[in-house]
Amino acid sequence: MDRPQRWNRLLELLADSGRLSVEEAAERLGVSPATVRRDFTALAEQQLATRTHGGVVATSVAYELPTRYRQSGGEAKQRIAEYTAALVDPSAVVGFNGGTTTTAVARALAGRPDLGKSADDQLTIVTNALNIAGEMVLRPHLRTICLGGVARRESYELHGPLAERALAELHLDELILGVNAISAAGGAQCRHLDEAGVNTEMVRRSHHVIVVATADKLEKTALARICALEDIDLLITDAAADPTALTALRATGLRVDVV
Repeated sequence: MDRPQRWNRLLELLADSGRLSVEEAAERLGVSPATVRRDFTALAEQQLATRTHGGVVATSVAYELPTRYRQSGGEAKQRIAEYTAALVDPSAVVGFNGGTTTTAVARALAGRPDLGKSADDQLTIVTNALNIAGEMVLRPHLRTICLGGVARRESYELHGPLAERALAELHLDELILGVNAISAAGGAQCRHLDEAGVNTEMVRRSHHVIVVATADKLEKTALARICALEDIDLLITDAAADPTALTALRATGLRVDVV
C-alpha cells in the first residue's frame, strides 16, 4: 500500500470513527507504528486531521482525497511552492491556473498554520483547475471558488467562455500563474490557445501577478502568449536557472526571485 492509498484509508477510518490511534491504524493497515506516525503528522500538516497524543481526530471536513492526489515535482518545485505560499496574505483572494507547480503552491498555502484564525480572515481560492479545487474544498478553513467551463483532460483546467465570463465578475488580489515558457521577448506563454484565453483574463482581473516557473521554463517559447512581462509583478524560479536567462529577464525591469 503506497502513501496515497494509506492516506485514503486513514481518512476513511477517520470518517467512520472520528478518532484514530496509532496502534489501531497500524493494525488496520498492516504497517508499522512509525509509518502511521509519519502519516498522521503529514495529514495534520495538510490540515486534513488534528494530531493528538497517540493518534489523530477528524476535523470538520469530508474525508475524500482526490484520485490524482500526488506530490508535485521534486525539490525545486517544493522550494518554489513554500516560498510563494509564504508571500500570500491570509485574507487574500488568490487565483490559480492549472499545473504541477501551481498545485504545489496551493498545497503549501493550504497547509499554512496561520490561516483561518477568524471568519473575517479567510483565504479565498479561485481556480479553473479541477484538481486544485478538489483538494482545496477539503480544507474547512478555506473558501474555494471553481470557475465553470470545458475541462481539458491533460491539465484538469476548465476553459472557454463560461470560465472567462465568471472571471469578469471577480477581483483577484493575487494570481499564482503557472506557465510553459517565459522569456524577455515573449512574456508568459502556454501551449494551448484555449487555456491562454482564461489565463489572460485571470491576469486582467488580478491586482498582483506572481509567475511560478522552474528553471527549464526560462527563455523558452510556447504557442500562445498569456501576457507581457510588464503585466507580471514577480517571477519565482529555482537555483538551477541559467544566469544569462535571469539577466535578460531582470533587464526588462521584472523582479525575479531565485529559491
